[in-house]
Amino acid sequence: MNTDNIVDNLMLTKPDDIAFSCQNIDDLQFPLLLSVPHAGRVYPHEIMDNLAVPAVHLLRLEDRYADRLAIPAIAAGFPAIIAQRPRAWVDLNRNRSEVDVDMVDGLSLSQLPNPSRKVRGGLGVVPSRLHGIGNLWRKKWQWDDINSRLDGCHEPYHDILTDVLERMRLKFGCAILLDLHSMPSLDEKQGSADIVIGDRFGRSAGSRYSERAMSFFQQSAIKAKLNHPYAGGYILERHGNIERDIHALQIEVDRGFYLDSSLREPSGQLPIMAEHIKNLAVQLVDQVSSQFLLAAE
Repeated sequence: MNTDNIVDNLMLTKPDDIAFSCQNIDDLQFPLLLSVPHAGRVYPHEIMDNLAVPAVHLLRLEDRYADRLAIPAIAAGFPAIIAQRPRAWVDLNRNRSEVDVDMVDGLSLSQLPNPSRKVRGGLGVVPSRLHGIGNLWRKKWQWDDINSRLDGCHEPYHDILTDVLERMRLKFGCAILLDLHSMPSLDEKQGSADIVIGDRFGRSAGSRYSERAMSFFQQSAIKAKLNHPYAGGYILERHGNIERDIHALQIEVDRGFYLDSSLREPSGQLPIMAEHIKNLAVQLVDQVSSQFLLAAE
C-alpha cells in the first residue's frame, strides 16, 4: 500500500474540514454519550508531506472503523462525538501536555511536565514514533503548529464532551460516557477476550455500571475482561466524576471480531458487534433508571 491510497478511498482534508462530528447532541433523549476518538481516517496534507515511513504504518494508530460500531446506537437516538482527524494528527485520549519535545521546534523540556510512559514510548498527544518502525516524521514540527492542533481539535472535543455530559446530568440526574476503542487481539499472557471494559479500577465509573456491562457481554456469549490490560486513559480521567454522577467507561473491541483477516476492512461481523454496542448502551441507560427507582423507594 502506498502513500496515495493510505486507507481505502479516504480524502485528504481541506482547510475547512471539521475535526470531529456530533450526532443527537441538541435534544438529548438518553443519559449516555458515545465518544469515538481514534477512528478518524481523514488525513491532512501536512501529515503526508512530513511522513518518514510508508503510510500503511499509520494504520497501527487507528481504531480502524470503530466509528461504524456506533452506527446502530446513533440511529436509535444516542448522542455521539466522533473524531474525523486521525490519531496521527492529534490523540484525543492524551493530556495536551504529553508532548515529545524531541519532535518539536520552539519548545523546551522545561515547559513540560516529566514525560509520561506513553510519551517516552512515542505515543504522546501527537505520536512521534512506532515500536519497530522508528520516527514517523521527516522533520520536526513547529510548536505553533502543534499548539494550533490542540486548540483547534483537542480542546474543542473535550469541551463538547464536558458540555453534553453536564447537560445530561442536569436533565436526567446522571450521565454516562461510553468511550469506544478497538484493540489488537490479546496474547496468551494477557488472557483472551473479545472486549475489555475499563473504569480506571473504579475511579471513573460506579461499579454498578461496570458490572452491568460485564454481565451483558457474558449473557451475549462475548468474553469480556475488566481493566486488564486496558483500564482507560485520559478521556476517562478527565470526564469521569463519580461524585457528580458522571460515569465514564472505556470499551475496547478486538479488531479481529469485526474486521477481515487483513484488519483493514470491515467483515460481516461488524453489524453484529455494532448491535451489541447499541444494546450495551440500552442496558446502561436501564441501569440508570433502576438506580433512580431504588433511590426513590
